Amino acid sequence: MKLYKNFNISKSHKKSIILIGNFDGVHLGHQKLFKLANSYKKRFKLNIGVITFEPMPKMYFNKKIKNFRISSVNQKNKILDNLGVDFIITKKFDKNFSKIKSNFFIKDILFKKLKAQYIFVSNNFRFGNKREGNVDQLIKNEKVYNYKIIKPKPLILDKKIISSTFIRSLIEKGDLKKTNKLLNRNWSIEGIVKKGRQQGKKIGFPTCNIDIQDHVIATPGVYAVKVYKKKLSKPLKGIANLGYRPTFNQKKILLEVHIFNFSGNLYNKHLSVEFIKFIRKEKKFKNVDQLRKQIQNDLRVAKKIK
Repeated sequence: MKLYKNFNISKSHKKSIILIGNFDGVHLGHQKLFKLANSYKKRFKLNIGVITFEPMPKMYFNKKIKNFRISSVNQKNKILDNLGVDFIITKKFDKNFSKIKSNFFIKDILFKKLKAQYIFVSNNFRFGNKREGNVDQLIKNEKVYNYKIIKPKPLILDKKIISSTFIRSLIEKGDLKKTNKLLNRNWSIEGIVKKGRQQGKKIGFPTCNIDIQDHVIATPGVYAVKVYKKKLSKPLKGIANLGYRPTFNQKKILLEVHIFNFSGNLYNKHLSVEFIKFIRKEKKFKNVDQLRKQIQNDLRVAKKIK
């Protein structure tokens, strides 16, 4: 899969099927979309390309939004690669790009630069300066610019439209079972192991401290997890605390992972932490001894979870 940072793509990737969106989480609704795109790929012998934006437009326009992502850019790209995508254009969303007119986006980008053949968009897709462009405008220009708009119906399960917004709300509530079902995989956070205050080590439970960056924050608490590291053939089982460590009066959200039966230096290593099951909410203990007893109990629970 080829990664681009602008619309100057190679000749072999022009005249492709183009899907436009954030695709945050690449959930079941998105997966249904890519399955349909793959049927077009097979039928018309075309490549599949994705146009996505960084930062996500909602985060660009509202700087107060911090913890929002279901998946990181790297996670998203890996999943899209597995879904048959041939190239991704990750366009930097900045002041200049936010001000381009919708007509320019259609004529100069979709037509002249990409020569898009089929364009997959959601019904509520908006684009251009002040969100002036919409799906109706794209459809009106089909014959002018020689493309065809595909507007699939959203996926509905249990009378609920499956969307990134809905899944974000499930994660925030700690509903992992439903989250993982709608993602068709276990929700995960990936990041670099940072050196912390080593409080876990001091009480007998060494942890990897991972900066969660812009990942959405699940209910603060203790989780059974699986940890993936490069060059390891299978995941490591563990337990994680996602929260503010109230016993130690911390104010910054942190993901701390204790890996079972593991010894070694993981500082500055890249880990992916899969959330398997919610064990309990975070709480403040009177002293370290109480916390240690609770952790021992949490470990027993987590080790029984497959």
